[in-house]
Amino acid sequence: MGIGIIIVATVIFLCILADKFSGKFGMPALLLFMFIGMLFGSDGILKIPFDDFKAAERICSFALLFIMFYGGFNTKWKLAKSVAVKSILLSTAGVAVTAGITAVLCHLFLHFSIAESFLVGAVLSSTDAASVFSILRKKKLNLKDGTASLLEIESGSNDPVSYMLTSIGIGLVGSGGSENVALQIFTQVVFGILVGVGFAFLVIWILTKTSVIAEGLDTIFMISAVLFCFGIADMLNGNVYLSVYLMGIIIGNSKIKNKNILVPFFDGITSLAQILLFFLLGLLAFPHKIPSVIVPSIAIVIFLTLIARPVAVFGILLPFRCSVRQCLLVSWAGLRGAASIVFAIMVVAGKADISYDLYHIVFLAALFSVAIQGTLLPFVAKKTGMVDESDDVRKTFNDYQEESAITMMRMYIPKGHNWENRKVKDVSMPTGSLALMIKRGEETMIPKGDTQILAGDNIILSVPAYEPSDNEDLEEIVIDKEHEWCNKPIEALELSDDELIAMIIRGEENLIPDGKTMIYEGDIVVTYR
Repeated sequence: MGIGIIIVATVIFLCILADKFSGKFGMPALLLFMFIGMLFGSDGILKIPFDDFKAAERICSFALLFIMFYGGFNTKWKLAKSVAVKSILLSTAGVAVTAGITAVLCHLFLHFSIAESFLVGAVLSSTDAASVFSILRKKKLNLKDGTASLLEIESGSNDPVSYMLTSIGIGLVGSGGSENVALQIFTQVVFGILVGVGFAFLVIWILTKTSVIAEGLDTIFMISAVLFCFGIADMLNGNVYLSVYLMGIIIGNSKIKNKNILVPFFDGITSLAQILLFFLLGLLAFPHKIPSVIVPSIAIVIFLTLIARPVAVFGILLPFRCSVRQCLLVSWAGLRGAASIVFAIMVVAGKADISYDLYHIVFLAALFSVAIQGTLLPFVAKKTGMVDESDDVRKTFNDYQEESAITMMRMYIPKGHNWENRKVKDVSMPTGSLALMIKRGEETMIPKGDTQILAGDNIILSVPAYEPSDNEDLEEIVIDKEHEWCNKPIEALELSDDELIAMIIRGEENLIPDGKTMIYEGDIVVTYR
């Protein structure tokens, strides 16, 4: 028992080190997690025998559950809603097109049966948000034209569609035919949506309208809520991953107390889940089996990366007048990862009647995708001219916080002000503030306690940054050319009754707006609720 615990602790510590130094190695951390798993596996150094796909399926499903929930919870809807239609089309029709094209190519060139080809396309049809954004955030790469939010919504919401296709594929190869596919799709979508939305509003009501949850137990309550949502959706044959994702996105964009505690908590849980998933992928792999599947694996990766994914992306985005360079980047950013791993394990654990080694094919596909596409993603972003140096990619997430804890305020002293002709030490300044300098005509001075304040002085104060309370929301919105507020006066905006535009930051200028004030591209609009 003690040895086993030490091994688990060692694995986690090595993965943390891998994450820390992945940038120096020039490859994504998730790829290193897989290699660590291989080192511990049957063909590795420690030769730990592990091939229990049933146990792996339960562990991975549990891990993916929290990855999906946090993917929705951490999505900043105000920035993402402008690209929501494109993202949802990519995560639904795009996944279906990708799976279909991959299946056709597998049948034509690799001579898999139609059902088996469909299963390969289904398992590998979704993209992985964790892989993409671990790279973008580490490299601090924001993308133009709302592409970061586009990828965030798409990769966060396409796993449920891939899961549904995989479930259908397992039925096809298991029974040789369809088991009422239409009914299966209906129950997965309808019950998945109803359970996810219903639980989201129930959780919000409990957290905001009752005192049932004791102080400090918010994280435990949220874990139980996620598990309840997952369990009820599963009992009703709904799409469990769709349920927890919708639940996450609704709760994460609602006004609930202690969100500043929930965000870092689930960030840690999700990081551990990613470590677990990619480590298990390596642990379950048998390197001596890889040579037998390397040719079909490379062929499938080529089908996905160079044909199926680009066709789906260009076909969906070009009608929205998206640029070719944006389509190219979105196509390249379709990394395969955690969800494909779980779905492949699910197929093997279900003893599907297939004639090829699906698990090791998916292993190599994920390996090549993260290693090649992931490593080259920053390079492709720069070459396509899609890097936005003026903004921070972290602003597209709910866990973003400004680094500054103070702000500057200019206070003009007119004639007759009660500070006039008094010393700095004798006036009552706002709590926590400090007089940094006094501008007097052309002169700038650093004040001391006995410095006298005169009429016409401009006093520069440092004051603590305002921290909104639990029932308030103070937010900065960066206006790009596609934002619905761009080039409109404030009086023309459809604001809710409790929403106020408090300030507009335009370059070096801070504007206190009125109804006639225009909002332009590049403005930072500060809203208050």
